Amino acid sequence: MAWSGRLSLTPPTLADVAERAGVSRQTVSNAVNNPELLRPDTLARVQDAIEELGYSPNRAARNLRTRASHLIGLKFNQAQEGTANAAMDRFVHSVVETAGESGYHILLFAGTTDDPLGGYDDLLRSTAVDAFIVTDTYLGNPQAAWLTSRRAPFVAFGRPWDNPEATHAWVDVDGAAGAELATNHLLDKGHTRIAWIGWRKDSFIGEDRRSGWTRAMHARDLPTTGLASRVEDTVASGREAASVLLDEARPSAFVCASDTLAMGVLHALGDRGIHWGQDIAVVGFDDSQVAQVVPGGLTSVRQPLEEVAVELVKALEGLLSTPPVAGPGVLLSPTLAVRLSSG
Repeated sequence: MAWSGRLSLTPPTLADVAERAGVSRQTVSNAVNNPELLRPDTLARVQDAIEELGYSPNRAARNLRTRASHLIGLKFNQAQEGTANAAMDRFVHSVVETAGESGYHILLFAGTTDDPLGGYDDLLRSTAVDAFIVTDTYLGNPQAAWLTSRRAPFVAFGRPWDNPEATHAWVDVDGAAGAELATNHLLDKGHTRIAWIGWRKDSFIGEDRRSGWTRAMHARDLPTTGLASRVEDTVASGREAASVLLDEARPSAFVCASDTLAMGVLHALGDRGIHWGQDIAVVGFDDSQVAQVVPGGLTSVRQPLEEVAVELVKALEGLLSTPPVAGPGVLLSPTLAVRLSSG
């Protein structure tokens, strides 16, 4: 998706609330500061309008216009147990460094997958953040829609998967191209039975990466039936899926949607005394630290997170300019870090 134009990001004002509630500005001011002066029904009507618009007299709306704080909010979720991917750490470091060069500071706040909106409302109401960077763009995540409804400036690391008509700024890495690159690497080495281990079907990111594997295999007129598995993104799940595929499909190589799953494959091969890289090739995705420290190294698709950070900050500068401008979505190409696991 590519879209350019100007997007109104001005926070809702007292006048907006007055218009929505059908009252005067002074009545809205009284509702906020002296609610005892209003009749209960009038107060309720104004409070409903405040809630609907996301208006907050205590949040730094003035600072959102003047960019006085130079703070960018970024929610940082705790790493999932049983995974081996620290790519988020490299991303955060890149964003902090790049933002600093442009005069911004990153304000990290804790979050959990159980509460995707946790922390956002508090920051909007009490902290002078200029904007947000959103990193969770999975299907059904309410962050983008919620922030848009609050007129809060934000950019997303990840495409608006479930809303192709969305006009907010985003930066993403072409996962399909990465998986295709990994698969072609193995095909060029003579492999024809290349298995895929990815995430469950409700993951747009996982399905996007899987499409690259499918595309590369079909381009060489090679079958994919029976060679793919969809599992949770844990080492244990990757290990179990690899074991089943080894018994039923007998692949000579694996391409995985993450380094976590690839580590599971390495465990499964080790369980059987099979030498990865020599007997069976394995390629992961994300080029995490673990890919670089396993014996011989794990070949892995590397996301250009430093370039992602540059594009995100560039997009933020556009949103925080006067007037604010939302540029087109940016899709970046990954590379392949080749190590001994692929032979």
